[in-house]
Amino acid sequence: MVPYKAGNNEEFEEIVREYVNDIRKIVYTYVKNHHTMEDITQEVFWSAYRNIGQFRGDSTIKTWLIKIAINKAKDYLKSWHYRAIKITNLIKEDTVSRETEQVVIDNDRDQELARVIMDLPIKYREVIILYYYEELDTNEISNILNINLNTVKTRLNRGRDLVKRRFNF
Repeated sequence: MVPYKAGNNEEFEEIVREYVNDIRKIVYTYVKNHHTMEDITQEVFWSAYRNIGQFRGDSTIKTWLIKIAINKAKDYLKSWHYRAIKITNLIKEDTVSRETEQVVIDNDRDQELARVIMDLPIKYREVIILYYYEELDTNEISNILNINLNTVKTRLNRGRDLVKRRFNF
């Protein structure tokens, strides 16, 4: 059963509110640029709104939106515009001044882990992000990326190995 009916703007706004941050994170893992991420995120929801009638309910709305987001991000990476611009912004998070030294140490460690993950080749990065951060199972990842289930498992294992080698746990 499709949880959304075309033309129900209030219901679609609720979908946007619920999933916008997930979609932003996914898109950012591909484009590594905040402005581009926002533009593509808007495109994702605009596309979803226009095509909600095609949503068959074979997966969750979140999975469907993630698939759209990945396709839009990959389209951007294939575009001439992207190839003409060198991406120089790395993950930069605003840090709030905190009082304890342990919080600073933990934050540095989290940023280093995020940097290591973002530096992985895209085929490993995308499965790591979808599995650990979006909490999707390997079957859902296989469907989203249109790749074999065993390929997902292999990339997940190799991605973990790369993270372990590059990050001191």
